Amino acid sequence: MKTMALGNSKVVNLLFTPAGVLMGSKLRKWLMNPETTLCAAEVQSGQRVLEVGCGTGFFTLPAAQMVGDRGCVVALDVTSGFLKVVARKVQAAGLQNVHILRRDALATGLDSASLDKVLLFGVIPFPLLPLSKLLPEMHRVLRSGATLSVWLFPPLVHNWVPKAIAQSGLFHQTKAHRNVYNFVRLPRKAHDHG
Repeated sequence: MKTMALGNSKVVNLLFTPAGVLMGSKLRKWLMNPETTLCAAEVQSGQRVLEVGCGTGFFTLPAAQMVGDRGCVVALDVTSGFLKVVARKVQAAGLQNVHILRRDALATGLDSASLDKVLLFGVIPFPLLPLSKLLPEMHRVLRSGATLSVWLFPPLVHNWVPKAIAQSGLFHQTKAHRNVYNFVRLPRKAHDHG
């Protein structure tokens, strides 16, 4: 089953409903303040940010507030049920700088070099998002010198995921803070046309 079809499946949306409740719970916010994590990812005013796998919007709304009216957040997910929740939250908050897209992260359809930051928070490693396909797409949509921020869960993946990202040759790790790993986009090599 293709990723987009999977994200629209009634069964998948039903299975993800309990996860969605946990994702947006007050307990999660207390244990993991989204603003603190976004600060570790260096989200700043005026940035154009892509949030891959936005879920129910745990990071979406705080990120939109941080980037302000001069910036925007593109909240991307394949799960239609989650996106409906995000849309309701965005509307209730009166935010005008959030664009909600139901797309596959491996083929976003976004313009090349159009973003300042990509957030991959809790979405890797995941079988439907192999790094060999995800990283080239994230590299493509980021402008020169832009950044990729990765929050990893569970801690067992903290050793190999950052190494795999750096070994891709597309990103260079700049720092890690509060389980957030920040990478800067490297220029493509002259012989690489992908």
